[in-house]
Amino acid sequence: MIEIKHKKTQAVLLCVDADSLQGEKLSGAKLRGANLHGARLDGALLASSDLRDADLRDANLSGVVANDASLRGATLKNANMSGIDLTNADLSGADLSGADLSGAELRYAAFADANLTGANLTGADLSMADLRANLSGANAERTDLRGANLIGANLVGANLAGADMTDAMLANAQLVGAKMTGAVDPAGHRFGSGKAKKPPRPWWRFWS
Repeated sequence: MIEIKHKKTQAVLLCVDADSLQGEKLSGAKLRGANLHGARLDGALLASSDLRDADLRDANLSGVVANDASLRGATLKNANMSGIDLTNADLSGADLSGADLSGAELRYAAFADANLTGANLTGADLSMADLRANLSGANAERTDLRGANLIGANLVGANLAGADMTDAMLANAQLVGAKMTGAVDPAGHRFGSGKAKKPPRPWWRFWS
């Protein structure tokens, strides 16, 4: 039996009749403020769960399915989130500094005011995501940023090599020292090439 407790009050939020949380079905769980520091949750189902303000530092969330989950204000510093599905999830104000989000499914996710300093976003799908966040020093190589909201984002020193930013919003974004080699700009041009790369039909209407 595993008891998941509140990080401050120590109140029991959920009892799980298992020896491990790995692969557990926890969709819809009410875990606001939970202490999951260093927890092994890889492969778990957390869709539509409430993890607001939870402590998930150093947790293993690899392969977790957490679409539509709320992680507002959660602490995910240095967490292993490779391959996680956070489609349409809310991570506003969350601390994801140093987190590994490589290969993650993050379409339509909200990261407003989140801290993604030094995060690994290699190959992640961030299309249509709200990324008005701190991404300084983040590795966003080959990420899908089509239609993403990066207005005012801090991208200082970020690696955006090979990223696709077609139709992304970059007004007032800070790009000092950012690596843009091979990236596609909002107009569909390769940075530095001046050659248009726009598709013949709107990409958001046809997924192929």
